[in-house]
Amino acid sequence: MTARPISETIASLMPRAKAELAELVAFQSVADPAQFPKSECEAAANWVADALRAEDFQDVALLDTPDGTQSVYGFLPGPAGAPTVLLYAHYDVQPPLDESAWLSPPFELTERDGRWYGRGSADCKGGFIMHLLALRALKADGGVPVSVKVIAEGSEEQGTGGLERYAEAHPELLAADTIVIGDTGNFRVGLPTVTATLRGMTMLRVTVDTLEGNLHSGQFGGAAPDALAALIQLLASLRAEDGTTTVDGLATDTEWDGLQYPEAEFRKDAKVLDGVGLIGTGTVADRIWARPAVTVIGIDSPPVVGATPSLQASARAQISLRVPPGQDAAAATELLTAHLKAHAPWGARVAVEQVGQGQPFRADTSSPAYTSMAQAMEAAYPGEKMQTSGMGGSIPLCNTLAALYPQAEILLIGLSEPEAQIHAVNESVSPEELERLSLAEALFLRNYAESRRV
Repeated sequence: MTARPISETIASLMPRAKAELAELVAFQSVADPAQFPKSECEAAANWVADALRAEDFQDVALLDTPDGTQSVYGFLPGPAGAPTVLLYAHYDVQPPLDESAWLSPPFELTERDGRWYGRGSADCKGGFIMHLLALRALKADGGVPVSVKVIAEGSEEQGTGGLERYAEAHPELLAADTIVIGDTGNFRVGLPTVTATLRGMTMLRVTVDTLEGNLHSGQFGGAAPDALAALIQLLASLRAEDGTTTVDGLATDTEWDGLQYPEAEFRKDAKVLDGVGLIGTGTVADRIWARPAVTVIGIDSPPVVGATPSLQASARAQISLRVPPGQDAAAATELLTAHLKAHAPWGARVAVEQVGQGQPFRADTSSPAYTSMAQAMEAAYPGEKMQTSGMGGSIPLCNTLAALYPQAEILLIGLSEPEAQIHAVNESVSPEELERLSLAEALFLRNYAESRRV
């Protein structure tokens, strides 16, 4: 009897994958106890650990990392002399934001228009399911030809560095010949893509104080300095009139020389409203992959409902700065901090607190593992050749792994293509992409094992 192709095996496993992703999405695993109970993350971690045990992984452990979260580790031994591949994903998710804007409950996997909707479906619970699918298919088709380590992080979205610090303290744990980070995505649905660069990031909270207490705006407004107005003016100093990021001393003119992102396609992917222009200068790829970008991601201020006619004595904002490859995140943090303190209007008092940081990353796309992945992706996506792109987001762990294991090859793939709308409302995953990328990963593991035997 002829064994069926591995692609058919993966196709047959898709209903199980959907059911498991639904179970995993149901955990409200936001790694911020101020927003969601810590027990939700702990339950998700236990689910991941149980899934690894069910696949015969050894040494499965919930690792208590220095930021108070848990990462899940497991080891699946391969044939004698086989290379070791580390597969990475994270089970923590972004908060759902405005739940009323979701067309279906954010923590309930819902099929609609050919996609599966739910927070974490693409970023990155779907990435963990992708790893499981690839391994199951190989086991059903003769066995997994490499030794496999899996690490599922519990605080990637918070940028608090728990797994990075744990890995540095236990450098033998994640050592591997090749590392597959399942947390990026194709340039578009149906176009197989590996990510060659990641922007790093720094996260700061800035507090502005001007008065000992709030004042009546009629009695004192016009002369007394308003902290909220000072904060608004300070934040405005971070962008030029055309929207370009302007942090004193930070270079903003780097160019991207790889795959380009047509402006019309970007506008559609980003859902930019008609008549609203893009910000910055240069190509779209320059702006989102090769240059720094500042974003005000939160402001503490009185809500409109219930607002009183008062001058605010204090105001606070949280600022994210994306740092492109070629720049140092720590240096960028210093420049941003200095800028905020230098541009405070009216002598307002400014305090800056760092709450997260990660370095940018650049992969070596000439490595043998990339050849194996290119062959695998072209088989999984007939008629398409593997592309390399950048990614504007950050995965701080990549630099930690690159420093700990300088000989390891690092590849970045995943399910977060533009239609997935990760970090936004109505996040979703394409089941076709999940199936094809699981096939690509399985074929990659097979190709890579064969290449190492030559």
